[in-house]
Amino acid sequence: MKGSLDGGYPFDYSGNMEMNRAAHAFATLGHHGRLAIFRLLMRFAPQGVRPTEIAQALGMRQNTLSHHLADLTASGLVGVTRQGRSLLYAVDLDTAEALIGYLALDVGRARPDLLAPLLGPRKDPPMRDTDFDVLFICSGNSARSIFAEVLLRDLGRGKFQAFSAGTRPNSELNPFALDVLRRNGHDVAGLRSKHISEFQQPGAIEMDFVFTVCDRAAAEECPPWPGQPITGHWGLPDPVKATGTDAEKALVFAQTYAALRRRILAFVALPFDSLSRLSLQARVDAIGTDTEAKA
Repeated sequence: MKGSLDGGYPFDYSGNMEMNRAAHAFATLGHHGRLAIFRLLMRFAPQGVRPTEIAQALGMRQNTLSHHLADLTASGLVGVTRQGRSLLYAVDLDTAEALIGYLALDVGRARPDLLAPLLGPRKDPPMRDTDFDVLFICSGNSARSIFAEVLLRDLGRGKFQAFSAGTRPNSELNPFALDVLRRNGHDVAGLRSKHISEFQQPGAIEMDFVFTVCDRAAAEECPPWPGQPITGHWGLPDPVKATGTDAEKALVFAQTYAALRRRILAFVALPFDSLSRLSLQARVDAIGTDTEAKA
């Protein structure tokens, strides 16, 4: 297994990585501000985030953020691309993998007592092909995550138990969202808006997948989920913010429903019984970055 740090310097996990490059990366993450940015970008990975959105999520001044982003990109931990007039910053996953591998396998000498929490009882087992528990998270749990929950419930062929929740308490289901679900033949009886805390209590269902479907939810600080579920960011614009006539608003909700339906169909069609966790993570990421699904 090989990787690189800082622009293509190869190493393997037997210890041939240049120590000063590892030290540079660790030193970069040694500042709480840069670490906070890196952790935030990891929650959006592999997608990029605009600096204004990072600053808003972390409550960080733009000039301070600019300095931290420059340090992160110089270390190779973060890359930047241009989309129109915007710059998007994203974690370099190859570099992150290399750094984690260096720490665990070179510095840690692959001690089983250190690696056990990461590898679990078996190394990279294939995913089972039935009874997956899936949680969709949004800020309000009023439209997008509700769409995803219902779509997976009804399109999942009995293989999935779907849930949804919001990071903002005391929200309500949006009437436009309920109308779209009814018009597409879904049963909306029993649907309700739920807070994420319901799924973080002791004894709560251990999820196999956790997806964020809005940027605000992805930016929220959330403790690691028990059981190390596959995670993904399938962000879509908020239809609740649509303006215009009721007909124009209803159209935006319908488009959001259609985009999520394409993603859910692609998800349920995955060959779960033959995919490793690594391969499955890559497929989940690809679904989230599918431009057709965002249309």
